[in-house]
This record gives sequence, structure tokens and C-alpha cells, in this order.
Amino acid sequence: MTVTELTSADVEQSTTNGTDDVYAQKIASAEAAGKNGVHTPEFQYLQRTFAHDELEEMTRAMHEDGFALVPGVLNAEEVKAVRDAIDRLEPFGFDHRGVTDHYKNVFNREKVFLDLIDREPTITLAESVMGQECHIIGQSAWRSRPGHNGWGPHTDRVFVEFPEGIADDPEFKLPIYLCTAHYYLDDLTLDLAPTWVVPGSHKSGKARVGTKDNEPEYNGKKMEPILCKAGDMLLFRSEVWHTGSKNESDQIRYLLQVHYSHRWISQQFSPFLKWNFAPHILEIANPRQRRLLGEHKPTAYD
Repeated sequence: MTVTELTSADVEQSTTNGTDDVYAQKIASAEAAGKNGVHTPEFQYLQRTFAHDELEEMTRAMHEDGFALVPGVLNAEEVKAVRDAIDRLEPFGFDHRGVTDHYKNVFNREKVFLDLIDREPTITLAESVMGQECHIIGQSAWRSRPGHNGWGPHTDRVFVEFPEGIADDPEFKLPIYLCTAHYYLDDLTLDLAPTWVVPGSHKSGKARVGTKDNEPEYNGKKMEPILCKAGDMLLFRSEVWHTGSKNESDQIRYLLQVHYSHRWISQQFSPFLKWNFAPHILEIANPRQRRLLGEHKPTAYD
């Protein structure tokens, strides 16, 4: 039994039993096998984690596992500042409120959001896998209240489909076209709507459309939850099978996303033809932020 065997079925069993016995047993088994991803003595990670300066290792993980989990990217004061800023947001364009609040392109509203688009080590990792001219295509803020159900394993975008098995060739390296950074603003437990992933599933060559009742498996690996601390960051590529999940707690879950892609892939700044950059944001943006917002050097198609 390994740590990656914790699945949604286990969560359901634990809930049915009214205990966390299944979860606790799997953690204990992983610890005994020496396969844990411990980053600090206070918290047990299920996945491997990376120090902020382990760029080569994080880059390799993006190609092998499809994601990299980095603890402690934001400190407690910064986490509170982002949460407070999300609470100040008002709907605009394609934003919506309800059991789940979703605000788009929030970098255009406050400096606290703008400063997350070039946060280290996230931005250096994004540049490592997509080049020095990569840019953001969006940035979203979420509040997921009790009753939120985000379950639906899916891919964000698969640009090239290919037969299963091709990516197993060590000579084959699938380019990373688009990836998303999740800044977690809560200590995530199984009942507080964690992200779930299937490690290595980007190598399947297949797109998935989210449904509420399936639990995919790839190459013997099942869905596993990202249980982490407030301030941790997960960067994952768009072809990885992943999902949100249910908020069965009595808390609101806060999340901030930054979406990165290549210079030649369109930015998704809704409401599109009515989009305008806020003058106060352009005035305070540093050169790297301005490039990420779209101020690129001219190329052949410009």
C-alpha cells in the first residue's frame, strides 16, 4: 500500500464510518515504507514537495508527474492579505457569485493580485517550462462555500492527442503549453474541497471532460488529494487529469489561480472586446509583470 492509493472511495468510506481510519492507515503505511513527502515536522504531505530553489527538480516533476507542489510560497500575513482582497471583490464581466464565487482576471483590480503573477519560485518555474517570453492568460479568485461540489475529473486543455504508450518512450518529451498555479489560502483537509490529481496522466494523450461520477485511473495510478497548508503553491500542466471536490466543512475555501502559457497562445481576458487594462495597474507594474500582461517584443506575426 502506498500513499498514492488514497482515493475518493476511501474518503467516502471514511465518511460512512464516521472516522478517518482509512486515511490514517494509509498515511501510517506510507510513513512506515519511507515514501512520505514530509516537508516539515508539523505536517504530512502526500506528494513530493520541493524547496524554492529546486528548479531543476521541479522542472523534471512537471514533465514526469505533471505537477510540482511547493510549500510556503506565501507567508501567513500574505495569505490573509489575499483572502481579504478576495472578500473585497465585486462581480464584473463573466464573474459570478453563489455557493461558489468565481472572479476572473483579478490582477486588473488590486496590486495584491498583480504581485502574484511574478511570484517566486512560481514564475521562474513557469519560464523554465515555457520560455522567457511566456505570459499569463488569466488569473482567477475563488470562494467555495459549504455545499460547493467541484468534483468532475477533467483536463484543462490537451493541445495534441496521441495514442496511449507513446509518451512512455524516454526519447519523447511532450511540450508544456499551458499550466496553472494554485495558491492555497487555507489548510486543506479532505472535507475542505482539495484539488485531486492523477500523477503522470498528462502522458495519456487524451482529453477528459468533467463528470460528477467517475474516478479515472491511468497507468495504475488513481486520483489523490493535494492536502497542504495555507500559502502552499501547486503548479500543474493543462493535460493532467484533475478535479476540484466537495466542501463538506463549515468553512469557506479560498483559492487564487494564475494561468500561464506561451507568448503565442491567446490571453483570455474577458469580457474580451470590452476589456481594458486598469491605468493604475499598468502604472505600478514592473517590467516582468508588463511582459506577463502582454507587453512583448515584436515578432514575425506582430
